[in-house]
Amino acid sequence: MSGTQKQTYEASQIKILEGLEAVRKRPGMYIGSTGIRGLHHLVYEVVDNSIDEAMAGYCTEIEVVINKDNSVSVTDNGRGIPVGIHPEAGVSALEVVMTKLHAGGKFGGGGYKVSGGLHGVGVSVVNALSEWLVAEVYKDGNIYQQKYERGVPLGPVEVIGRTRQVGTKVTFMADEEIFETKNYDFNVLSQRIRELAFLNKNLKISIEDKRDAQKHVYYYRGGISSFVEFLNRSKTVLHNKIVYFKNEKDDTSIEIAMQYNDGYTENIYTFANNINTIEGGTHLSGFKSALTRTVNNYIQKANNLNAKDKNVTLSGEDIREGLTAVISVKLTEPQFEGQTKTKLGNSETRGIVDSIMAQGLDEFFEENPAVAKKIVEKGINAAKAREAARKARNIIRSNALSVTNLPVKLADCSETDPSLSEIFVVEGDSAGGSAKQGRDRKFQAILPLRGKILNVEKAQDHKILSSEEIKAMITAMGTGIGNDFDVEKARYHKFIIMTDADVDGAHITTLILTFLFRRMKGLIEKGYVYIANPPLYKIKDGNNEYYVYDDLEFDRVMNTRVKNRSTARIQRYKGLGEMNPEQLWETTMNPETRILYQVKIEDAMEADEIFTVLMGDKVEPRRDFIQENAALVQNLDV
Repeated sequence: MSGTQKQTYEASQIKILEGLEAVRKRPGMYIGSTGIRGLHHLVYEVVDNSIDEAMAGYCTEIEVVINKDNSVSVTDNGRGIPVGIHPEAGVSALEVVMTKLHAGGKFGGGGYKVSGGLHGVGVSVVNALSEWLVAEVYKDGNIYQQKYERGVPLGPVEVIGRTRQVGTKVTFMADEEIFETKNYDFNVLSQRIRELAFLNKNLKISIEDKRDAQKHVYYYRGGISSFVEFLNRSKTVLHNKIVYFKNEKDDTSIEIAMQYNDGYTENIYTFANNINTIEGGTHLSGFKSALTRTVNNYIQKANNLNAKDKNVTLSGEDIREGLTAVISVKLTEPQFEGQTKTKLGNSETRGIVDSIMAQGLDEFFEENPAVAKKIVEKGINAAKAREAARKARNIIRSNALSVTNLPVKLADCSETDPSLSEIFVVEGDSAGGSAKQGRDRKFQAILPLRGKILNVEKAQDHKILSSEEIKAMITAMGTGIGNDFDVEKARYHKFIIMTDADVDGAHITTLILTFLFRRMKGLIEKGYVYIANPPLYKIKDGNNEYYVYDDLEFDRVMNTRVKNRSTARIQRYKGLGEMNPEQLWETTMNPETRILYQVKIEDAMEADEIFTVLMGDKVEPRRDFIQENAALVQNLDV
């Protein structure tokens, strides 16, 4: 790759705040965990340095490579980390950046105007947590190199050759003394790389996995407009033209792209200096307030609406139904709440986003009245449905407040401490009967459901709240739903989905998960949702009994533990109802022996996409998904 030097980037611009001593002692404080997420975080920190160069206007290409030995290389064509002697440290600025915590060009304003890595822990933390790291800088016609082991330089910066390239290459091997695994997930890394390409228009980012010859190259001329188009690709959109505007005020750059679909959920993704602010913040507040005000103002003055609709005042919730939006702000001094940087706190940003959003959307509506009418009509329909849902919610809320109004089918537990209580949501009365008899009544509650619940992907709240099975789940949990949802009111801290180990059971599980993800996401985010894993087989060999949970385990048990295959008795469980209460307790409900899978949201965008594909109206994306993932299916019972 080649790049150009538009501005000097020198050793004197590197500021030092602290050394590395604490990083290896408490790695979780700096990268979140020492599991797979922390491992991936190392890559993100190095890539963020290159992204900072791109935001500053000095980098157009970034390459990420997972090498065959599970080391990772990140190369950019930016200006190259300074290699001159640092005036305070007396060693190369490269060594300072690589070995001093909170050292870099993003402090003091000399190196970067806008930076994602505000806390500056980036590459120095990666160095400290790596078995080895090699930094190469292409600058001034030379190739500079310095090697490190667990953060300690093995020697000074050396010139190892000549080059016409400009930029930086960092290759590192995560330290197995620190990390539980060194096996990177190509798909997880690819998602973040793709996200960064969307957020940085005209930046080419590639990721290659040399372990199995996979490669993706991401480059988007449309930036966040392309991002919205990507997010809505499996949905039916209300208007083809994406609403987009960009403006600057007081050194803050605001970009907004949005498009409505015919669904009933909102998907708004916010970013500050390329950081995914999953908890929102002031930029999200400004966007929401401007959207609500601008749409309601348009209703009052529009000539293409029915007279009765002009008297309607829509809530923000009504207006955001079916909205997909990406908000990207870039500012010089971002204030994030906490080290994890998931919520933007800059108070002035709210007003800036509000102003730019209101002006841009008002102009768009004036120029595109047909699109504006569709958006308003969707909001009006949502308001009508909201009123019907409000009445249904009031009934559910009053029931949830009273133990006497709990669902008739619920067999509650005697434990009143939610942290010690769990509820099994069970498919069918037969399985429910076995579960009620086999459970430990002290801390296990049972809620049987009859048949498949409503597919909430295709329904508004008032339809959802008319479903007896869904009402039973909401009332039993006690959290409410929608705006009334409060995870702190959960009556159980384990919500366990227990269905048959067949296709119908998998479908019911997916329907329940879709409902939870769309309407009670807080339960999943808190880690309260689990999926039970009932056995597929019972093998009886003389006096020995084995419960087997998949076909691979079945073959292993039959080949290694069964003494006489011809006389072994094999029972294939077609459903939970075929197990007597003792068997169900022993295999699926006993905390000492059971297998539970905790449901987590590793990537909200991917989760939204999967639920849309699996449960939405479009057939083609679902067919493509099934074809792509068919080889991964286990325990298919048709």
